[in-house]
Amino acid sequence: MAKHHDSTDGKIFKRVSGNGRGWVFTPSQFLDLGSRYAVDLALMRYASKGIFRKLTRGLYDYPKSHPKLGRLSPAIDTIATALKGRDSIKLQPSGAYAANLLGLSEQVPMKVVFLTDGATKKVQIHRQSIELKHTTPRNMATAGRVSGLVIQALRYLGAAAIDDQIIKQLRQRLGAAEQAVLLKDLAYAPAWIAKVIRKITGGK
Repeated sequence: MAKHHDSTDGKIFKRVSGNGRGWVFTPSQFLDLGSRYAVDLALMRYASKGIFRKLTRGLYDYPKSHPKLGRLSPAIDTIATALKGRDSIKLQPSGAYAANLLGLSEQVPMKVVFLTDGATKKVQIHRQSIELKHTTPRNMATAGRVSGLVIQALRYLGAAAIDDQIIKQLRQRLGAAEQAVLLKDLAYAPAWIAKVIRKITGGK
């Protein structure tokens, strides 16, 4: 797409390509390069030519491609980062996705659930369904920290499923600094999860 490098289109492409293939972005990330109208038009032009891909309202990516599979879906974490910026919200992975991120489950669920301080909504991006569930400030207090991930993963697995093997896995996966964060955030965990965390950290 031939666009002068000093044009809004050219500046946008330079920023997107600088972040590499797989980057998910929103129009608001380019408002320092031109008016909202000019940015929207530029993104529409790039999308119409197949250079960028429109994922859903206000969300685009610079897609990666596979020689046999074609265009790949963007990574869930990059979608989440873009959603946080677009909607000015916090997100906390929960359910099976939280367990997967910690290596306690091998499969990435077709429906990924994030807790949020924003509105409850569903975002469908190709075959990937992302559900945002509004929750309490207490549940969001550990968002973005390893403690939030551990609490949500253990909540998903349930007390009856937590055995010595899972505790060993988490102890080996989490370094000393991460274990310190877990202990610091014990007050945000249900009583039974707090007991599991103490086992993971050795009660340090």
